[in-house]
Amino acid sequence: MALIEFEHVFKRYPGSSNAAVDDLNLHIEAGEFLTLLGPSGSGKTSTLMLLAGFEAPSEGAIRLDGKSIESLPPHQRNMGVVFQSYSLFPHMTVAENVAFPLSVRKVSKTVIAEKVTAALAKVHLENFTHRKPNQLSGGQQQRVALARALVFEPRLVLMDEPLSALDKKLREEMQLEIRRLHRELGVTMVFVTHDQSEAMTLSDRVAVFNQGRIEQLASPQALYDAPANPFVANFLGDNNMLNCTLAHGGTGSVKTATGQTLQARICATTALNSDATLKLCVRPEFLQVGTDCAALATPNCLNGTLVDLIHQGDHWRVVARLSTLESGPHSAALQWFAKVSPGALPAGLVVGQNVSLGFRPEDAWVF
Repeated sequence: MALIEFEHVFKRYPGSSNAAVDDLNLHIEAGEFLTLLGPSGSGKTSTLMLLAGFEAPSEGAIRLDGKSIESLPPHQRNMGVVFQSYSLFPHMTVAENVAFPLSVRKVSKTVIAEKVTAALAKVHLENFTHRKPNQLSGGQQQRVALARALVFEPRLVLMDEPLSALDKKLREEMQLEIRRLHRELGVTMVFVTHDQSEAMTLSDRVAVFNQGRIEQLASPQALYDAPANPFVANFLGDNNMLNCTLAHGGTGSVKTATGQTLQARICATTALNSDATLKLCVRPEFLQVGTDCAALATPNCLNGTLVDLIHQGDHWRVVARLSTLESGPHSAALQWFAKVSPGALPAGLVVGQNVSLGFRPEDAWVF
């Protein structure tokens, strides 16, 4: 039995014609790190608030250890919550902030002191007990919020975009800190973010949300390597897309608007209709760049014109406008880009010259 079960859960807010959470079915296993990933308004935070008890479902069942918790108030669910704004009490010291969940549970002062010391040690803030929140950096405040969520030893820790206010370096440091705590404590964590990098770094599994529904639920690697549809492919990682149709003579063959045939992997959920417009997707790191198709020796090759060449440290970003497709009012869609290591970049490339982009059939998905 899963630790948490959502079954046919809906959440509708007054005045909105669409459900914020739309027929959600989700099981969360004990000890796992699950990330709810998606754009703003996709339903991920509403799902977290339903689990925490700050919102009630319009329909459906939410169970903890097989027991219904829809009517259970937040303080009786044994879940720690870390908010985006940290929500620390400014007039309290670090120790008092961390002690607060224990104080409201009427825990003895001796036990509180022991647990606060242990919780602050877990986040490496044992020497900051007497400071106020305004005397801490953003990263330190986030650690206090984490310690407060962990101090009463909850069954789950729920985090709603807790790192969004931090700069890039601090955010990456806190990702590693949260990852370490999860591994050491073994507590179940549910994490909400719109940042794909956070989801890839932290998660055992990722649920990709869109318009109140889960588009795909899988490990980060499975989502990246085998996306279920164009939304997932485009939201998780960089991607190049191209409209195509199914070619006659094979389920792995598609053709472009000008009739060029390409080989790719057909997604299992794709309806194989010869008249339907499909999308071919290729990750930029899977593209090889050359001065002509013959030099690449890949089964698939698209010709184009070099638009830009950008050095980004560990790779070059090669931007090309494809010439093998019909131009039209949506010509921006004809622009693809590749990520190429410095050693694999052809010498002497200049903007405006002809280039070729090659890729293997196993590196291209069709939806």
